[in-house]
Amino acid sequence: MKYITSIWASIILCITLLGIRLWDPILVEQTRLNVFDQYIKSLPEKESNDIVLLNIGETSLEEIGQYPWPRQNYAQIISDLRNAGAGMIVFSIMFPENDRFGGDKVFASWIKDNGIILAQDADSRGRDTRAPYVGYATFGNTDPLDFIYRYQGLVTNIEELESQAWGVGLINAAPEVDNITRRIPLISQINGELYPSLALETVRAIQNKKSYTIKTNEAGIEGIVLRPFDLPTDSDGSIWLKWNSKFAEYEYGEKTMHGLNPIPDLNGQTVIIGVTAKGLANQIPTPGGLLYPHQLQANALQTIISDNPISRPVWTTSVELIIMGIGGLIIILSMYYLPIWISGLLFAALTAGTGYLSWTLWSDSQILLDLSYILILYILLLTSTGFNNFYKQFVLRQQIQKQFGTYVSPDLVKQLQKNPELLKLGGERKEMTFMFMDICGFTPISEHYKNNDDPEGLVILINNYLDTMTKIVLKNGGTIDKFMGDCIMAFWNAPLPCKDHADKAVQTSIEICEAADELIQKLEDQGLPRIDIGIGINTGTCIVGNMGSESRFDYSVIGDAVNLGARLEGQTRNYDGVRVLLGPETYRSCKDRRVFTQIDKILVKGKSERVTIYSPI
Repeated sequence: MKYITSIWASIILCITLLGIRLWDPILVEQTRLNVFDQYIKSLPEKESNDIVLLNIGETSLEEIGQYPWPRQNYAQIISDLRNAGAGMIVFSIMFPENDRFGGDKVFASWIKDNGIILAQDADSRGRDTRAPYVGYATFGNTDPLDFIYRYQGLVTNIEELESQAWGVGLINAAPEVDNITRRIPLISQINGELYPSLALETVRAIQNKKSYTIKTNEAGIEGIVLRPFDLPTDSDGSIWLKWNSKFAEYEYGEKTMHGLNPIPDLNGQTVIIGVTAKGLANQIPTPGGLLYPHQLQANALQTIISDNPISRPVWTTSVELIIMGIGGLIIILSMYYLPIWISGLLFAALTAGTGYLSWTLWSDSQILLDLSYILILYILLLTSTGFNNFYKQFVLRQQIQKQFGTYVSPDLVKQLQKNPELLKLGGERKEMTFMFMDICGFTPISEHYKNNDDPEGLVILINNYLDTMTKIVLKNGGTIDKFMGDCIMAFWNAPLPCKDHADKAVQTSIEICEAADELIQKLEDQGLPRIDIGIGINTGTCIVGNMGSESRFDYSVIGDAVNLGARLEGQTRNYDGVRVLLGPETYRSCKDRRVFTQIDKILVKGKSERVTIYSPI
């Protein structure tokens, strides 16, 4: 029953761990994200041929003046980039207020004709909630508004500039539980309207598309289509960013050693403009390190236009739970029912198989499968079931030590502890040999000690006698069943098998008789009444196992053959000079090895036929 209980405890632990995964507390989520970071970092580094970064840094401020600049300066930046052959120009800088220098009209004219994308910021303190002019279509029966990121307000650029832009997109990141940005929402909801991200809007403007297509299913957003790009997303419309691209970066206003502008021919590359001067822009923590906002947008844009986008489809969680459930059950059953080395091989195979599946999905399709929690579950189940087995074996060994430590030899106890399967508890039919041994003449010597008011002396005598005889029994591989006053009951062939159990019992009786002679001589030398011993031995089939009640039981034997052995011990008093009487089965088992004499044929209680009894010579 305890064994079954321990299995159910392990199954309950497995179910609990699966429930924790569904609950997905912060520590579990953060561990999973850290593993995903390692996957994404494994992508080979490559130079971007699509995107260039233009920084407004310390040198820029030294050359042009304090920040913020007059809007004419941004018009000049556009002009310089166009002369360098730039493609789409993206400002991650926002212009929410009118230019105090009056340069908005000039800047707006350059925005209108030169493929400029402006940034917006979703914020609860935003003042403007106008939806962008770009529409979208939905493919699926689910409303995307039910799943995507929600914001309360929007910070926009002034109308004069924003109305001339080729596209306007949100620059919001989506930090995870550890405040590290790994994903960005491609679309967000502000007061019931959908707004695209800056990167997505840049791609739309580059492709000169009029709208997006949002694919949905019952679990949420499935992806966003902007031909030729079909972008798989999480259910909230966000994408995982890659961090393996290296972008060419230039600082505006910086001169080379020859006094020339360092910006080379851009060859139609998209330019993203951002501020890097100290104290003017906050850096964003990412798996790729601390990045400025326009650097983050560059990685987002490069991720969208790159091949083989990273995805974590909705089905991955279900697959992970199935793998954990099946693998966990295999570990539990193997640990309880199979040898430990097979359990270890299965654990190694499950771990390696899960790792191979996870890595194959990543390397072939860049699908993120959570390996971390699967391994955590496997390890916890392995250690818990291993501890349960260890504790079960420990308790069993303690039980064996407690139950047999004083009744069988220490060597036999060690064998039972090493291999408890040799001990079958609960009752087993088995052929065994039984020995009953008693003191003859106990009453006179008891009265002697009573008359001398020395009951302690009688106890010492009996204990010395029992100790001497017990050692002989244990030396010959016997098991002491019980002490009954001055009587000893022992048996052979249980709990450990004994091939020559009948002969072992006979040999024990001979050695006991020799030891008894020495004890009798010592007592006579002390002037004590003479005692002797009687031994009955019988071989036959019995039931051996735990006998008693649920609250108290002993390892013992019952059966007709046992009773005959006890009656033979009592019959020794009827024959002068006979100390040992054997039953017919014991005689047949040993007659080829020893010499016996037939003593009598007697009728014992419970038998209809006479029993032939023997004694060793």
